[in-house]
Amino acid sequence: MALRARLVAPPIPPQQTWPWHKLKSRSLPVSLMLGGDRRMEADSYLSSGFGIRRSIEAKKSGWRRVGDVARVWMPGRLKGIQVASDVGTPFLAATQVFDLRPIPRKWLALARTYDSSSRFVKSGQILVTCSGSVGRTTLAYAVHEDTLISHDLLRVDPFDDEHKGWMYAFLHSPQAKAMALGSHYGHIIKHLETSHLELLPICDVDDAVARRFNDSAKKVIALRNRAYERTLKAETLFEKAVGPIAIHDWGTAGFVLPSVGALMNRRRRLEAATHNPGARHIRRHLEENGNGFCTIADAGYDVWLPGRFRRVASEAGVPLLDTSALGAINPSPTRVIKDGDFGDPYRGRVCRHWILMPRSGQVYGILGTPTLALQSWESWVISDDALRIKPRNDSSARSGYMLTALGHPTLGRPLVKAIAYGSSIPHIDPDDLSNFHVVRLNAKQEGEIADLAEAAATARSDADVVEQEMGAEAGEIIEEFVQGN
Repeated sequence: MALRARLVAPPIPPQQTWPWHKLKSRSLPVSLMLGGDRRMEADSYLSSGFGIRRSIEAKKSGWRRVGDVARVWMPGRLKGIQVASDVGTPFLAATQVFDLRPIPRKWLALARTYDSSSRFVKSGQILVTCSGSVGRTTLAYAVHEDTLISHDLLRVDPFDDEHKGWMYAFLHSPQAKAMALGSHYGHIIKHLETSHLELLPICDVDDAVARRFNDSAKKVIALRNRAYERTLKAETLFEKAVGPIAIHDWGTAGFVLPSVGALMNRRRRLEAATHNPGARHIRRHLEENGNGFCTIADAGYDVWLPGRFRRVASEAGVPLLDTSALGAINPSPTRVIKDGDFGDPYRGRVCRHWILMPRSGQVYGILGTPTLALQSWESWVISDDALRIKPRNDSSARSGYMLTALGHPTLGRPLVKAIAYGSSIPHIDPDDLSNFHVVRLNAKQEGEIADLAEAAATARSDADVVEQEMGAEAGEIIEEFVQGN
């Protein structure tokens, strides 16, 4: 049988260029890879931090290694024995150290913890992340005292205390962060060793500049201590007004609940967590000792979520703050995205004294943790995964009181987390939060609590501003040094 020719489409021409990104390449002398760690990762030499480091090291004087002016160290890897909270010492992981209000999830047997004394930090000690997101820097303050701190944080102790402020400002500068990122290693989880930080070049400054940075560092610690102290006072006043409570049964071993009344309400929630004995005990306690309840909506607050939006990178766009950063010290936007309306009447922005709350996450983590929006956030776009709780002009409760009532560790947060739904990643529905019942107190009590909570937010904001100014000024000093001024 003869074969006849058929009309077919011509073959697709091969792709001439890689359509997703451009190849980064650079020629380097072999001598650069034969010293120090003998690094073979191309990314280390292609990073902006490598260029900055080479520019500083090219100067014959005016700089030293971090290891020459400070002791950089870390405790040995921890193999702690977990025990109950009433007999153990609280432990914080590296990321928890950056939380505004770190809540321990583990307690360790101190007597069985190797070299336990080195795992406590002193107020004012410089801490730097060395695993995962490396190079994040903070100062220890009152919230970290008497707590075991993870070995995944490098400790930096300057030999001269008068230069501690400059060391901290240097590590906060964009150049030092870039150099740290250029020094890390690892494929999936990045790491930074003590030797990497010790080899970073730091510019010398005169005593007057060092004293100014030292004063700023002390101010940061004082403001954060003040914010923490006022937060504790607000929570103490709230607890004193309704009385303390101790929960011994959270239903982890199972519990029996009649369906009438409990399950036949508006939402008909069948998740056991919503009806756990601990949450029901708290509600009864507040009902017996408070001045009644009102929903968040009836208190004069609007609750909503923006529409889910695409994050299109744009150099001329607006900064985006992720939900995970809401409850962190000195949060900073992680990227810049193209501006738009974001399916939100406020175009993704927030205003001071709004309450923001992560609507998803784990119940032991950020889920349902309220944060008071700061003035510095007003020019940023806040993630679409953050619930907005906005006071109206007719609101009957101030934001500071609502923040404390929703975020109290034993009388507020457990109730908020109980309204979450979902198994793998629990979520909070805006309607459920809008109809959440908040206990009310008399006007004087609510006013005192609100004053303290809002003053704490102001002190926290002031500390962040001082810290940002330190990093920016340190960056200018480094830039002038590189340029030869």
